[in-house]
Amino acid sequence: MPESASERPTFIIHDDKSPEHEIEMQLDSVVIGRGDECDITIHERQISRQHIRVFKQDDQYFVEDLESKNGTWLNGTQIHGVRRLYDGDEIHLALAVRLQFIGSGATAPLTHDAPAVLTSRIRIDPMARRVFVGNTEINPPLSPPQYRLVELLFNNSGRICTRDEVVSTVWPDALSDGVSEQAIDALVRRLRDRLAEIEQDWQYIVTVRGHGFRLDNPDN
Repeated sequence: MPESASERPTFIIHDDKSPEHEIEMQLDSVVIGRGDECDITIHERQISRQHIRVFKQDDQYFVEDLESKNGTWLNGTQIHGVRRLYDGDEIHLALAVRLQFIGSGATAPLTHDAPAVLTSRIRIDPMARRVFVGNTEINPPLSPPQYRLVELLFNNSGRICTRDEVVSTVWPDALSDGVSEQAIDALVRRLRDRLAEIEQDWQYIVTVRGHGFRLDNPDN
């Protein structure tokens, strides 16, 4: 049976350039991006022309990153390919625009005022680029390279991130052989120092000799 208008999902769009507003998902598959050809167009230069697709399959909804240049995050974790959507999920496009997905039949949005992954000690708010250790925000904020590094490790918690991954994420415009081992180690050391300003008794960033780095991010 076709969904009535009240049963169709909606997106609540948050950005810095316009008031919060809602857009109804009128089709079972919509493309969202900067291009005028998209079903939902968002005029933000950091967003790809065709950034994501949201679609319905077997009464469930999914989001697909369309190989966007600046990435897509679902509830604070960067995604590649397809992920299932649930009522209240937040989709961040290029860390520039936030879409809250309100599933069919829902009457009010869920709020996500706290940073993502509430159970872990280190938490990040990718929209505002804020980082928390426990309940304490790192202040003054991390430098852009420090933030990009902690976000990379956070999004891959428990997995080893190679030095090449660090270079491509932190210094995307640099050639891999243009960033020295000393520069990488210095950045890791400075980030460790910033985390230690709040908690000295835990080594969050682990060096795996010969492989790279991983985040040891235990539950609160």
